[in-house]
Amino acid sequence: MKSGFISIIGRPNVGKSTLLNAILGEKIAIATEKPQTTRNTIRGIYTRQETEEREGVQMIFIDTPGIHKPKNKLGDFMTEAALNTFHEVDGIIFITDDRLSKGPGDPYILEMLKKVETPKLLVINKIDKTGPEEYRRAYEEFEGTGIFSGIIGTSASQGKNVEDVIKAAEDFLNEGPMYFPADMVTDHPERFIVSELIREKLLMYLQDEVPHGVAVEIEQYEENPKLTRIGAVIYCEKKSHKGIIIGKEGRKLKGVGKSARQEIEALLGTKVFLQLWVKVKENWRDSDFALSNFGYKE
Repeated sequence: MKSGFISIIGRPNVGKSTLLNAILGEKIAIATEKPQTTRNTIRGIYTRQETEEREGVQMIFIDTPGIHKPKNKLGDFMTEAALNTFHEVDGIIFITDDRLSKGPGDPYILEMLKKVETPKLLVINKIDKTGPEEYRRAYEEFEGTGIFSGIIGTSASQGKNVEDVIKAAEDFLNEGPMYFPADMVTDHPERFIVSELIREKLLMYLQDEVPHGVAVEIEQYEENPKLTRIGAVIYCEKKSHKGIIIGKEGRKLKGVGKSARQEIEALLGTKVFLQLWVKVKENWRDSDFALSNFGYKE
């Protein structure tokens, strides 16, 4: 079979996690309209068994945090996590949703990509929101750089042209071993995905600066055949944020818990009893100790 590792990179909020979920046909990476949703590298495993018509394939896609100018130690970790994948993979998928000349973000990433010999594919995402003329101009600007083996327009949220991305990614691969069992879609433990689902709901329910100062830590995780008990602590950076997260008469926190519980039950295939607490840990995004505790440092 052919196998290998492929990094998915790009600015914040261009649809990297949405594309990964669309490729796998299953949700393993949280996705919201807010930038910097992804904080860790998320590995998604796509496996196609060998048939008479075609050989088997296993691609390990690495969804990375959006590359941006860091404002704190958490930002440093996120950007470093993305950049570290450049030299460790068999191919790179660079996602954008706009013209190269629209802002400094894509040219900044492009300059780094020029220094890397790893094969690169460009995906122009959100074509459902872009007119044909705007797409053509974006295509031509990126094609002019001469560093991409191919350019594909997609709407990851609608699943449009995702199969084309999979086929193009296969060209990055060589013959190799099957790294993971065929039925495995991620190597992350369920506890990690559960904490991410809770954080996703917080991002969706909260506004402005509060979501980016939130971390989720699983303190209790007891699995039984009929019921899984989960206790999670939501950490925020200010006392005022704690009140916002809880909401009037606890309504906002109850909404977050209900929404998260429904997705966690779908993920685990069991009933879930979910308890959430909110605690303040001031300036944790600039604390090496806190970042390490929350899994944002090696």
